Amino acid sequence: MMLSAVIPALNAAATLPATLESLIGADEIVLADGGSGDATVSVAEGAGARLVSSPPGRGRQLIAGAAAVRGDWLLFLHADTRLAPEWRRAVDSFIADPANLERGAVFTFALDDDSAAAKRLAWSVNRRTDWFGLPYGDQGLLVSRPFYDSLGGYRPFPLFEDVDLVRRIGRARLTRLPVRAVTSAAAFRRDGYLRRSLRNLTLLTRYLAGASPESLVEEYRR
Repeated sequence: MMLSAVIPALNAAATLPATLESLIGADEIVLADGGSGDATVSVAEGAGARLVSSPPGRGRQLIAGAAAVRGDWLLFLHADTRLAPEWRRAVDSFIADPANLERGAVFTFALDDDSAAAKRLAWSVNRRTDWFGLPYGDQGLLVSRPFYDSLGGYRPFPLFEDVDLVRRIGRARLTRLPVRAVTSAAAFRRDGYLRRSLRNLTLLTRYLAGASPESLVEEYRR
């Protein structure tokens, strides 16, 4: 089975090297660039990733990346997230079970911050994943190509494209792998853990209540 990794990126040169290094073991890496003005493209090329250009917006970039890969299995990962070294062993174990052809898997959320606030947030994110089947894209997503296609793939949303897809997968068909996906905590350190967490929760609640991603994205970017 061929495993293809898809990374949507926009001006991600600072974090992308660690992400790409962590993906050693993937059979193919495609970076879907949304028009970066920094060294993102040269970093990706230097690491041997294949480049795909896309209009900006994570949903659109994920669609473009998924359309370009050749793998039987797809691994979607953000450009500021790195996987723990044992990731490929866990992925191979998941892929080897035929029952998982129509299931998805995500990784265990962690932040590159050892503070108590970061650990509390990681705990709550992993509980949300286990109890409600609502991981975010910074936990990665592993799905077979046929299953991805049967779900209709990502939608071109500027926000919550990850939640939209995992809701179609459903909690009963989602597994959290015991391997950490370590995401940059820069935004939480900048905005404050409590403030940013409450804002994200408010936006998610409004989205689940029916607000469109387009109506929420500007507030998210503030």
